[in-house]
Amino acid sequence: MENTNEVEKELEKNEAVTEESPIAEAEPVNELKKLQDEVAEAKDKYIRLFSEFENFRRRTAKEKLELIQSANENLLKNLLPVLDDFERAEKAFRDLNTKEAEGFLLIFNKYKKIMEQSGAKVLDLKAGDDFNADTQEAITQVPAPSEALKGKIVDVVEKGYVLNDKVIRFAKVVVGS
Repeated sequence: MENTNEVEKELEKNEAVTEESPIAEAEPVNELKKLQDEVAEAKDKYIRLFSEFENFRRRTAKEKLELIQSANENLLKNLLPVLDDFERAEKAFRDLNTKEAEGFLLIFNKYKKIMEQSGAKVLDLKAGDDFNADTQEAITQVPAPSEALKGKIVDVVEKGYVLNDKVIRFAKVVVGS
């Protein structure tokens, strides 16, 4: 019996020490702090991962749009010489009043409309405009017919085109010197 009493006394003593001990009180606080830190770290990782995913989603959507636009760009670049040929033929047919000329003009107008709907826009240039190397290519320089045309466009040899504010073909111009 004595052993049982001693064990019970020892247990009571340990319980008293555990309840009154500052070490026993600090353990739950430390564990709570540790858990709060882990939650904060997990939340930070989640926010960063979510932000990275949003950036990835936006970037891929932008790249997809650019890919579609660049595919159109290549097609439109290849169709521009055909448009040039149509414009030259249109000048030749303009004065004719035949059914063939009328049919040709109908096809030419449809073709121009399709190019415009695809986003290709003509650079509107004429003699006397300032030369701009960002949109124009000077193929030659000629003596300016007047002092006002020095450094300006004297003639437009080939039209330039833009697609979504990007030059897809530089205008070929003659500049006065």
